[in-house]
Amino acid sequence: MELPGYHDHRIGPEPRSFWTRYVFSQDHKVIALQYTVTALLVGAIGMVLSWAMRLELAFPGTLDPGRYYQAMTLHGMIMVIYLLTALLLGGFGNFLIPLMLGARDMAYPFVNMLSYWVYLLSVLVLLASFFVPGGPTGAGWTLYPPQAITRGTPGYDWGILLMLVSLLLFIVAATMGGLNYVTTVLQLRTKGMTLMRMPLAVWGIFVASVMALLAFPALFVGCVMMLLDRTLHTSFFMPAVIQFGQRLPYEGGSPLLWQHLFWYFGHPEVYIVILPAMGLISELVSVHARKPIFGYRAMVLSLVAIAAISFVVWAHHMYTSGMNPYFGFFFATTTLIVAIPSAIKTYNWLLTLWRGKVQLTVPLLFAIAFLNTFVVGGLTGLFLGNVIVDFPLQDTYFVVAHFHMVMGVAAIVAIFGGIYHWYPKATGRMLNETLGRLHFWATFVGTYLIFFPMHFLGLLGMPRRYPTFEGLTFVPPSAHALNEFITAVALLVGLSQLLFGFNLVYSYFRGARAPDNPWRAATLEWQAPTPPPHGNWGPEPPPVVYRWAYEYSPPGFPEDFIPQNAPPVLAGGGAEEGYA
Repeated sequence: MELPGYHDHRIGPEPRSFWTRYVFSQDHKVIALQYTVTALLVGAIGMVLSWAMRLELAFPGTLDPGRYYQAMTLHGMIMVIYLLTALLLGGFGNFLIPLMLGARDMAYPFVNMLSYWVYLLSVLVLLASFFVPGGPTGAGWTLYPPQAITRGTPGYDWGILLMLVSLLLFIVAATMGGLNYVTTVLQLRTKGMTLMRMPLAVWGIFVASVMALLAFPALFVGCVMMLLDRTLHTSFFMPAVIQFGQRLPYEGGSPLLWQHLFWYFGHPEVYIVILPAMGLISELVSVHARKPIFGYRAMVLSLVAIAAISFVVWAHHMYTSGMNPYFGFFFATTTLIVAIPSAIKTYNWLLTLWRGKVQLTVPLLFAIAFLNTFVVGGLTGLFLGNVIVDFPLQDTYFVVAHFHMVMGVAAIVAIFGGIYHWYPKATGRMLNETLGRLHFWATFVGTYLIFFPMHFLGLLGMPRRYPTFEGLTFVPPSAHALNEFITAVALLVGLSQLLFGFNLVYSYFRGARAPDNPWRAATLEWQAPTPPPHGNWGPEPPPVVYRWAYEYSPPGFPEDFIPQNAPPVLAGGGAEEGYA
């Protein structure tokens, strides 16, 4: 019987020079490492910017208001775009897709290399704003007009121009990467790797890549229009404006148009980050609980459902913009509906853990942390999804706490879990378990001590985006004590990430050597040599797949897992599909 989905992708000869092997490499594994290192380094800058904001909130006068807003703008944009999106799609996507599908590389290796270098250029342009007159833009990470257009002294505000150009470059890089991921999944699966045998990590990245290709054009168009408003005085987003006693040459634009364009990208962006994280968590839960993933088909369908619904919920960020109540009802309804497929995935993860042979490894600890923070953040989202509740809460720290828990913390702990899980395959070394556990507990407990009090601050009425609360009579004195506490914990949690960085570097040189399959996992990447060679499978043909990716603890079989490429005879005649 001819098995479907097989394409033996021919790639070029193995590079010999340092430049072609490590710098301008077309190998998806090296490009994944480049994405990961760059994203982690720029993420560290974003974390330092958050420290600056927290110090101002705890000790007023540390920063002047302009510097505070610059830190807030850069922190938000770095974390959402240049860290989470780049690392989950560019880092994990590049490393896992070819290996998990049995492909030799990405569909377009040269375009894949270009995507990283354009991403790096976007990061450098963004960071260049620290060195121009006036510094980075302080318009807020959502770049709402009129602040993003008229803020600053007359003349060009180089900070906002560099921000917009950087975003345009990033979207070009993401488009090249997304086309590669989608084409590779559809065209380069090995023999027997049907779509319904793909690991959920690949499904999450694949669906998120399709979403990115549909959502990023809205932001691209918006950035181009804002550049024209800022440089050529067009009026896409700006009505008539008086500044510095003079009428600026804007007429008839609408700031709400930018909000629609930004959030049409911005809410799918939440799931462009979360869906790959969900895919990674599915792998970690199944492998480290030694149990088949519960409800594989439902998990795939819920990924697709989340992606589809996420494109019709964007205006729940705009309830207070004066929309028609009927539109408010529509977007509130779709916002609550998107919780259904998310809940399905949560139940399936919990039922996978239920009565499994749970091994509390560091990757599984971070997976459990994801389940916890995602559920807590999602529950607070039910409050903000309702129009009448959102009105008093939308401009308070309740929103800050919700957003960080459901997207920031949840995605970050998924990334940590994924790195601890796949680091042995990428490097051939095991990470230090003790350092990993210290890093986990400091991160998990610390993030709750940071963001849980913010919910209470929001309920007390403490507004977000304010650099100081001195003189605001509606903010009680207890809020200042909580701000001091949150700042102290944030500094400690940030410093604890040095354990993670040290573990990565130390283990690369001194860590215990990893076997080919240290976690006894069934997916294809663990059946490749460690670390995988050029072409992933060396001179051998790509593996043939005979079953799904989650054949764990099969009855009557001496091992507690069956690899996807184990022939039925060797597997004892076990079920080939596994989810039937």
